[in-house]
Amino acid sequence: MKTIVFNLFALLAILPCFWVALSPNIFHAAFSLLVTLFGVAGLYILLGADFIGLVQVVVYIGGILVLIIFGLMMTQGARLIPGSRQVVNRISAAILALLILAALVHLAYRVKWPLTATPVEAAPTTEGIGDLLLGRYLVPFEVISFLLLAALVGAVLIARHHVKEG
Repeated sequence: MKTIVFNLFALLAILPCFWVALSPNIFHAAFSLLVTLFGVAGLYILLGADFIGLVQVVVYIGGILVLIIFGLMMTQGARLIPGSRQVVNRISAAILALLILAALVHLAYRVKWPLTATPVEAAPTTEGIGDLLLGRYLVPFEVISFLLLAALVGAVLIARHHVKEG
């Protein structure tokens, strides 16, 4: 059963990627990216990285992707630059992608993967990460949050400055 679920999430992570790259409509590409990111989150959770999987859903699907879609809707991005998603060098891009795929497949077959007689169930990682973030790494965590807040305020100020000039 786990193999079927794993393969389902792997297909959800791989197949929509092609539509993200090849779709002429940027909205369709954004929604295909949503499915891809959901598949990757499912793979993380199946592999025992439950915290990373949930962060994938909350940050990437819930935050960044929604921001991209709202940005496209507010700026009418699909109508601004017609034909901007056309690839000039499709053949060279396809050749490069196939070379990278061949290298990855070659490496996957060459590496000696460690096998155990019985599969080990992964323990939840959220408790340990929470203890570290609110204990040993509390000060760096708060410093980074203030740095991100300052970057956000700076971006808003820069955007407002450009809007007033235009």
